[in-house]
Amino acid sequence: MRCRTWLLTLWFGVLAAGNCLAVEQTSPPNPPARIALIIDDLGQTPTRDRRVLALPGPVALAIIPDTPHAFELAEATYAAGKTVMLHLPMDPADGPYAWHPQLTIEELQHRLEAALQRVPHARGLNNHMGSRMTSQRPAMAWLMKTLQQQHRFFIDSRTSATTVAAAEAQKIGLASLSRDIFLDDDPSPAAIASQFAAGLKLARKQGSAVMIGHPYPATLELLERELPRLRAQGIELIDVEMLIALRGNRAMAAHGKGGVYRNQL
Repeated sequence: MRCRTWLLTLWFGVLAAGNCLAVEQTSPPNPPARIALIIDDLGQTPTRDRRVLALPGPVALAIIPDTPHAFELAEATYAAGKTVMLHLPMDPADGPYAWHPQLTIEELQHRLEAALQRVPHARGLNNHMGSRMTSQRPAMAWLMKTLQQQHRFFIDSRTSATTVAAAEAQKIGLASLSRDIFLDDDPSPAAIASQFAAGLKLARKQGSAVMIGHPYPATLELLERELPRLRAQGIELIDVEMLIALRGNRAMAAHGKGGVYRNQL
């Protein structure tokens, strides 16, 4: 009897050890690749705006302040629980809210405040155009400090290789991201599909990707078709602010080295 008891004890001990070993050898599942999606140039056409607002998931809407429907779209976006962004015009963009290198800081501040009045509930902003303006370090440094005081984030659209906007945001620890993929510089359906596929590939490679698109018919058709399919492909569409938290303000390899943006002083 003692021998049988000892054997049973030994047997169950081996089973328990084997189970523990199996648990220890099981690797945790890989986290899904993640994308954040921003649609720019909104507020101009209600029909297009409504299609963007109806896209599934946490798509951010970037609204140009001097468009006829900016205020109403910002209110509708906020009511729908989606992220409102100010799409701030910057040189070479023009208009009453546009930033230009020759303007004083006081005038830039006035234009920013007026633009935010036109786009209520803005959680953050990105630049509309801006290839000349985002290379102006004093203005970008002032903007990032102002956004930090207002508890807003910044997305560098990266319309120029000489941009210092993301570098200035990183320097002071402002919540920020840089665009990885433009979906529709070429608005043809084939080119947009190719860019979307490139964005998914990049997300799998580096863990995440920031995509920016526009309310072109071909762009909206692709997104309406493909966004519901993302989860089955191991891709998660997440809110812009969640991706900011996940990246921790680090630059991706295409934008810097060792997590630090190029053009950093």
